[in-house]
Amino acid sequence: MSRTRSARPDPRATLRGGLPDRYLTPDDIAEIFGVPLETVYQWRKKRTGPPGFRIGKHVRYDPADVRTYVTQQKSGDLAAA
Repeated sequence: MSRTRSARPDPRATLRGGLPDRYLTPDDIAEIFGVPLETVYQWRKKRTGPPGFRIGKHVRYDPADVRTYVTQQKSGDLAAA
């Protein structure tokens, strides 16, 4: 039986639950931040979003790096306020 998208664990739970059992995909990042997938690709192109890395032709994100990125963004917002 194949797994459907709805059967996948919530990627936000992966970020909250400690170290992941898998790296996050661009689709996961789009879902976590509530943005279109194209925005995730633009962030990568402009180097403004969470850092990703390539495995062959696939882009993946380490949840620890995404967590650090979010923390930095929140710190920057607090300093600007």
